[in-house]
Amino acid sequence: MQTCCNESKGYFAYRMWQHDCITYCGPKSIGKQKVLWVAIHPSRKVMKNARAIKAKIRLAVVDSDPLRFVGFRSLLSSESDFELYSVSLAEVGANQEKSVVLLGSHPGRNLIDVLTTMRAVRQGINVLVTGCNMDDAAILNAITAGAKGCVDEAAPVEEIVRAIRSVHSGSVWAPRRVLAQFVEKAYRSSGPGVSVGQRPFTIREKEVLKMLVEGCSNREIAAPLGIEERTVKAHIAKLMRKVGVPNRVMLSVHAITHSLVVLKQN
Repeated sequence: MQTCCNESKGYFAYRMWQHDCITYCGPKSIGKQKVLWVAIHPSRKVMKNARAIKAKIRLAVVDSDPLRFVGFRSLLSSESDFELYSVSLAEVGANQEKSVVLLGSHPGRNLIDVLTTMRAVRQGINVLVTGCNMDDAAILNAITAGAKGCVDEAAPVEEIVRAIRSVHSGSVWAPRRVLAQFVEKAYRSSGPGVSVGQRPFTIREKEVLKMLVEGCSNREIAAPLGIEERTVKAHIAKLMRKVGVPNRVMLSVHAITHSLVVLKQN
């Protein structure tokens, strides 16, 4: 797949749709490999000034080892808006006020089964899986099962903080190549799709897609184009059907990985 990134420049940022936008990715070494990590963020304001967030971010640390909670509390102590709570797996459903769940290891339990159980008791839960040396297959399986991201426990504290804030914003934190695999997996599971080349975008659809990827909300897209928000939603729904993806996250990722739009590098 083609990408519109210049990996040689090290760190770079992308802004996408207000509710599903890539704002940061950077290199991270795992063994001898350098991996690019991508965050799909919902708010340009979060990207511009994450420190301006005043609302408390309540984190539920769900881990079989209580020492992990102590470690995370110490590691994240410099983030004044973070509140950490030690929560058992059985208590997840009752802790609706917790914004993000940091899901650690549970010996004897399959990660996918744990994620499935958590989603069953609490729809729309924001789960950030924490682990050590997770390979692409494990990360892809976790994202497919409903996790909003995976972060290595050995990663720098700055990266862990970015991952938490990304997931809190309703985004996905994962390596760029895994997101691309996620899109391809969805294509295959949804049956034969229709390529963009077979169903070209209209001029209006291209305008909407470009603004969506730049981080505009439906309202921000509608105003300059002189159309209603519901019309914007209709255009985006049509774009998803043409591309063959089920949601805006995957539409945004598809637009980036297939170079359908040109984004400015920060």
